Amino acid sequence: MDLKHYGQEDVKAIRSMLLDIHDAVYEGMPGTFDSRERFAEFVDGWSSRDGWVCVMGFDEGEPVGYAYGAPFSPGGWWRGSERPASLGPGECAFALSELMVMPRWRKTGASLELHEGLLAGRDEEAATLFVDRSHPKVVALYGSWGYEIVDESQPFDDSPTYAVMLKRLQVA
Repeated sequence: MDLKHYGQEDVKAIRSMLLDIHDAVYEGMPGTFDSRERFAEFVDGWSSRDGWVCVMGFDEGEPVGYAYGAPFSPGGWWRGSERPASLGPGECAFALSELMVMPRWRKTGASLELHEGLLAGRDEEAATLFVDRSHPKVVALYGSWGYEIVDESQPFDDSPTYAVMLKRLQVA
């Protein structure tokens, strides 16, 4: 898989691809929380944050998936969750907001490769993410990558309840 790195200056060029991959991943899911329109709001919100980065994987020019996120501002943390005591007051965290893999690429190692490509060389002391609690296999997968559950959150009235997970990083 070929990994390509993108920053805020690239959002306009890749936005449609991010939304198209989302649509393929969430095809047939009921409700509006996972709709393209709602997800577009999240893409726009996250990609406007300072330090936003995205890694996309391609195989022979075809998209495999992507991971993106941004560092929290000093002292910042997830909506609806308390900042964990294990993250010291002077330490920073990188928020992995999205990791999506096209259905035919699941269980191939692509998600780990995208994850590692996104976090390689980060200066933050930790990475953190939300995982839908109704998907225990996904929670366990992140656990096998070194993440630990530190809280749970339902940041929006119509969102699932998420496990808030944290992983210490080797600072570059």
